[in-house]
Amino acid sequence: MKNKLNSKVDVRQAAELIRNSGSMIAFTGAGISVESGIPPFRGPEGLWSRYDPQCLDLDFFHSHPKESWTAIKAIFYDFFGKAEFNQAHRVLADFETKGLLKALVTQNIDNLHQMAGSKNVLEFHGNSQKMICPVCDRLYLPNEVDLNKLPPRCIHDGEVLKPDFVFFGEGIPENAYRKSLLAARMTDLVLIIGTTGEVMPAAMIPNEAKRAGAVIIEINTEPSNYTHRITDIFLQGKASEILGELEKVIFPKK
Repeated sequence: MKNKLNSKVDVRQAAELIRNSGSMIAFTGAGISVESGIPPFRGPEGLWSRYDPQCLDLDFFHSHPKESWTAIKAIFYDFFGKAEFNQAHRVLADFETKGLLKALVTQNIDNLHQMAGSKNVLEFHGNSQKMICPVCDRLYLPNEVDLNKLPPRCIHDGEVLKPDFVFFGEGIPENAYRKSLLAARMTDLVLIIGTTGEVMPAAMIPNEAKRAGAVIIEINTEPSNYTHRITDIFLQGKASEILGELEKVIFPKK
């Protein structure tokens, strides 16, 4: 297939491919959550234009836990914690419920896919709505921790809790990495949604799928690193609008 300009024909063709897929997966990035009020990390309006990314450097976190936690609380709990899933998250959850979507690989750590109802979510970078004790591996939810006292500590051994997502200088969770690669190699169709394809090693997931023969349908507001390399159908626009259109074609109301 060749890349196409966005049109009703493209939407219908993409919908037909999705309908006939036997092992579709989705690969999502920050763009799918922008409509929920969560800005991307990079870019002129990104979070790193307001906060020092050093707060998520693993060595800095260990040596300056209170300083790191002050920024972490502001970004991920005061801000992210109030976000709600949008139509794009909901449609993907519906696709899974109806048997079309077999797995969802996300780079996002905002938990919005799970809030929308998705079950088989492979969290490539972890989840901000969990905290872990680095000594006893006990997990905490945000409502189980007093974030008015920073840094928060494990009630069992007193160690500083760490948000359960990947920091700079930290490896990808082995289980998520392995399952994501397996899903990519087994799929016949990938929905790329809201990602530029710049962050490694996550960006390799659609490439692995393409090498295995999968069709690539991309939904982005602007062309990405994938668009002119591996994308078969490029649907340009907001994720919620495009996925809403696809849902209407695939599951027309009677």
